[in-house]
Amino acid sequence: MGKSLYETLEVSEGASAEEIKKSYRRLARKYHPDLNKGKEAEEKFKEINAAYEILSDSQKRAQYDRLGDSMFGGQNFGDFARARGGNFDDILSQIFGSGGYGFGGGFGNAFGGGFSGGFSPKMDLDIQVDIQIGFKEAVLGSKRKVQLSHDSFEIKIPAGVKEGEVLRARGRGHQQGGMRGDVLLKVHVLEDGEYTREGDDLIKSFDLPLKIALFGGKMEVQTLYKEVSLKIPPNTKNAQKFRLKELGVKNRKNNGMGDLYLKANVVLPHTDSMSAQCKQVLQEQLP
Repeated sequence: MGKSLYETLEVSEGASAEEIKKSYRRLARKYHPDLNKGKEAEEKFKEINAAYEILSDSQKRAQYDRLGDSMFGGQNFGDFARARGGNFDDILSQIFGSGGYGFGGGFGNAFGGGFSGGFSPKMDLDIQVDIQIGFKEAVLGSKRKVQLSHDSFEIKIPAGVKEGEVLRARGRGHQQGGMRGDVLLKVHVLEDGEYTREGDDLIKSFDLPLKIALFGGKMEVQTLYKEVSLKIPPNTKNAQKFRLKELGVKNRKNNGMGDLYLKANVVLPHTDSMSAQCKQVLQEQLP
């Protein structure tokens, strides 16, 4: 019995929830449409999200572990979904919701009977989607276009949004009669090579020439909000932090601002760039 969803996320069938999440985030970053513009990458990204939607849910995973790819008529999920137009979101809802469509040979056989056309009145009309956003988007806020199989819309990313937070797009879910569900977007924030976040505070390293570290001076440092002039006292040590108030992350509950901590990375000059006289003085005077 094939189990292609594990292959999609490049994990073993016995993988832990943490291993599945770690592999998902690595693959989602690799194939994210903002980072990889190819059409095949976009389809792969959708397939990865669909696989994670099932394997990250303990009940759905148990169901899939029991039935495997027989849920998809013996095909792997990617081929099965693409053969039906690539509507990953709808297909997941049809498999794991209370109702669905009668594709025949796959869904019906897997669940002990055929599906009737349309959604059951008891079916949850909400759609759950994982989205990845850049680190700076999460701090500053932005707008993001969301493309689903049945709809396309723009959503506002509020400044200060956190990893794992869920944003709601009202009235954008499945429709049945006069009812319309919502789209619930679970946020995953990509790591940044320049900043790290601790609660509402930000930390950023900046290069500090040895001369200024020893004798003091000023450094111009670019932050997410503006360029600041940082006064450096004499004898500044490596990794010493400078606190800039309210240049961190907005707290969405109280509207307060966190702080930015600039961490000094003292840059040592290469001795080959020094004059012989300078090197002699340093050798004689340094402890």
